[in-house]
Amino acid sequence: MDGRPVLVCTQDEDATADLVIAELNQRRVPVIRFDPGQDFPALVVLAARTGAGGWGGRLAIGQRTADLSAVRALYHRRPSTYAMGGGGQAARFAAQENRRGLGGVLTALPGCLYVSHPQAIARAEYKPAQLDTATRVGLAVPATLITNDAVEAKAFCAEQPAIYKPLHAAAYHVAGEPAGIWAAPAGPDEIDDAVSRCAHLFQAQVPKVADVRAVVVGERVFSARITAPPGVVDWRSEYRNLVYEPVTCPEGIRGALVRFLAGFDLSFGAFDFAVTADDAWWFLECNPNGQWAWLQAAAGLPITNAIADLLANGASHHD
Repeated sequence: MDGRPVLVCTQDEDATADLVIAELNQRRVPVIRFDPGQDFPALVVLAARTGAGGWGGRLAIGQRTADLSAVRALYHRRPSTYAMGGGGQAARFAAQENRRGLGGVLTALPGCLYVSHPQAIARAEYKPAQLDTATRVGLAVPATLITNDAVEAKAFCAEQPAIYKPLHAAAYHVAGEPAGIWAAPAGPDEIDDAVSRCAHLFQAQVPKVADVRAVVVGERVFSARITAPPGVVDWRSEYRNLVYEPVTCPEGIRGALVRFLAGFDLSFGAFDFAVTADDAWWFLECNPNGQWAWLQAAAGLPITNAIADLLANGASHHD
């Protein structure tokens, strides 16, 4: 294995990234881990220069230095947002300069494999684009309405059993405690003028008997069937009461997932499906940078090795 490094961009405490780094270390692949939003400029020195072959120069963190023209891969896990202490106009200016300077260089490395490219992840986080792409690649997608019109919302929820779910899984707090906004049934009698305050996503409720989380790494698909207690709409609200079972992804769906990632130029995706009694898989969403370590442990899926393969080799892999 050559000496070209893998950059891992994530927060200080990231147990999921730790698994991948440990595997790369076992394979003697050089790894440089840092959090661009927090570590630069205090702990990181950047000296990037343009050249005929793309950006070159160096990125130094302590005693470790990466040749920017020879980065093997960049694992964009969950880095912090760019911020500067102190607040005020000068701090805001510096944070934006860092984002566009260091962040810009990191997104333009020559010959670098991205898992995945930060801009591709950002594009793929929009659920309207996800649902459109899923339909185009041949996945079954429940009828969906995005609206701020209470009349439209009432009509949609009266046409069929429906659920509401947020368009973005942002951090949310209730009385100072972290909380989740889960997908939940939405009847027409529950709809009022509060819908007009922002965009809302309503979706036909799939009569599911289970869920599937399919983690796609390059062209390798790892799937687990997730069974929640009866009546649970969103399995994420019942993490302690779930049953996991590894399952084989149907070939037609596997191909559609690979085409979905290609449409967004992604190397990774965590897909959620609702599964009906006739074993039909209904696409719900894709998290382009979703969590997977807990699923690996619960269902015995070798996801760490697959990601390490991708980062170390930069080649496509097939089941």
